[in-house]
Amino acid sequence: MRFGHNSNVTIGEVLYHVQTEDRGATHALIDTTVYYGGRVLHRRTSKYTDLLPLDATREQRLEHRVSRQHHTVIQELRSGTLQMPQHLAPGAAPSSGDGKLAAVTDAAKPAQSDAILVELMNARNWLAGKRATLQVLVRQKHNSSVVAGAEVMARIDGAAEHAQFSAQTGAQGQAQIEFDMPKLAGGDCALVIEAKRGAARGQLRFQLRAKPKVPAAG
Repeated sequence: MRFGHNSNVTIGEVLYHVQTEDRGATHALIDTTVYYGGRVLHRRTSKYTDLLPLDATREQRLEHRVSRQHHTVIQELRSGTLQMPQHLAPGAAPSSGDGKLAAVTDAAKPAQSDAILVELMNARNWLAGKRATLQVLVRQKHNSSVVAGAEVMARIDGAAEHAQFSAQTGAQGQAQIEFDMPKLAGGDCALVIEAKRGAARGQLRFQLRAKPKVPAAG
């Protein structure tokens, strides 16, 4: 059984969309995502393997957890505990008349700054089965200080279908991105992680190899 919530949250004149869902007993994850202009700004996941296998009583507890996580993120968003990028100032994100988020282009870009470094902190165990979990650290290149509020994006070059996943670094310069690995289509495949904060950019690239297919027994 799956539970979920969708809420539009207005902070000043900026409209965010918060979505929380139970990803099913197979994954046993509660997934909350904060969107702005169709872009993922924040993602939070929590496991509920302690409730498996689900029954009527445990489903009620799961529903409560889904609701609690959803409203906790909303409260943090409204209180400012969950900080969004500085360029999302009041008046920068008008919504369209049908209530959907309108695409927004930054009116002014920050001044040029130094390049940033991207580090995959769990490079040895980022993939478990088909589930990818990227723990990313973003730092300034010139002094190694952490970068908060950076947008981190991940994609698989050479995948059968294009998909991009993103999150935002917190106060410690860290972001976590989770997704199911797509099928690899070509021989030159790579995990690409990019980070940007204003004019600063950084990229990390790991070559991937598709597992060879085992020929069927004759």
